[in-house]
Amino acid sequence: MAKVIASSVRKGNVLEIDGKLCVVLKAENIHPGKGTPVTHLEMRRLSDGVKVTERYRTTEQVERAYLDERELNYLYEDDTGYTFMHPETYDQITVPKDVIGEQAIYLQEGMTCTISLYEGNPVAVELPSRVTLEVVEADPVVKGQTAASSYKPAVLSNGLRIMVPPHITAGTRVVVSTEDGSYIERAKD
Repeated sequence: MAKVIASSVRKGNVLEIDGKLCVVLKAENIHPGKGTPVTHLEMRRLSDGVKVTERYRTTEQVERAYLDERELNYLYEDDTGYTFMHPETYDQITVPKDVIGEQAIYLQEGMTCTISLYEGNPVAVELPSRVTLEVVEADPVVKGQTAASSYKPAVLSNGLRIMVPPHITAGTRVVVSTEDGSYIERAKD
């Protein structure tokens, strides 16, 4: 365990809250116009899976648990979860579906992810911050749309629906943020 300031906490970190370990699902630093900046943390208790929400002053200290972090490659999904493999030892680890949650939509075969283990059990998975996916469906551009509002809906090869600029058509490969599913740029293939 080590003390860290609340504003430095990131998604996937594990904190000790009231003697129980919690994995951070979302960390947001909020700076109101007046008043004290706060860090809003959404977490899941490892012991029972219950979601916990806490607010701290951004400069307040929290206890961070140090985990065994491993870079593993994604192999496949089955009923038990998502299986990852160590690139050198070929050891395999299956991560339960609720540990990855909604981010699972971005998993791609061979993708390198950082798996955090606590006492040998996977507690958090960090995906690359961006992935490249193909647009399989894109709405045509509506004539007379202004440039500012001209993002249009598109469907990606993983089934995700996102908003893309008007020049993006079906078959185009795009780079997407795994943090919030937003369009970043056209892929430079």
